[in-house]
Amino acid sequence: MSEQKHQFIDAVKAGKVLVKKCTKCGHQHLATVYFCQKCGNKGFENEILEGKGTVATYTIITVPPAGFEKYTPYAWVVMNIDGHDLRISGFLGGIGSPSQLPVGSKVKIVGYDDRGIILEKQ
Repeated sequence: MSEQKHQFIDAVKAGKVLVKKCTKCGHQHLATVYFCQKCGNKGFENEILEGKGTVATYTIITVPPAGFEKYTPYAWVVMNIDGHDLRISGFLGGIGSPSQLPVGSKVKIVGYDDRGIILEKQ
């Protein structure tokens, strides 16, 4: 596993998000990037954001893929990160119907495991 992936996972385990910030224009990127999507610059620095936000959209999984049976039902959530123009996705357990997770609900990152990023309702 790459050093960058270790750093990302360590940040998530602490409830944070590691992003790449362009050293020229300040645009933030979630993924490994080689050029800024906004200005084309090649320089980046790490920045740590709070792992809190709101639900942008989600899908509820009631028929899981192999290996995830014990977690159902759950939602795979796309979260808007508070105060930033970034989204990140993660696993939110115990969600069986849309009434349990209205779009706009507050969520936060609480960990990382074999499911990926783990979210919790606030």
